[in-house]
Amino acid sequence: MSMKGVYVLVISVDEDIEVDVGALGSISFEKGLYAYVGSAQNSLEKRVERHLGRVKRKFWHIDYLLDNDAVKVVKVFYKEADKAEECKIAGKLGEKGVAVKNFGCSDCGCVSHLFRVDDYGFLRDFMFEMRF
Repeated sequence: MSMKGVYVLVISVDEDIEVDVGALGSISFEKGLYAYVGSAQNSLEKRVERHLGRVKRKFWHIDYLLDNDAVKVVKVFYKEADKAEECKIAGKLGEKGVAVKNFGCSDCGCVSHLFRVDDYGFLRDFMFEMRF
């Protein structure tokens, strides 16, 4: 049985980089920690596994970022939830993190689904609060 739900990728960007993100064009990413919110309404495990793999066709905005050698996923949080929870979590993260405008949210009205965050402690506490 496959799981449907929401996930948050905790991403480390090891140096300042410029990434061509498909239709969004070139985006600057400062060295630091980022949180990306996504969902999969079937096969959540396969979606996360895809994000963690290095060889793939670039389909989502996150694929372009994760393809950079200075970028790696350092932690994955996930839980069973419907798609509406994805935007709720992105909205809450946006209150504390710095949004990468229009990233990962072309199918909803959110400002972003990728946020630069100050520290891992905040993220860990946030994930606990959101019941991950």
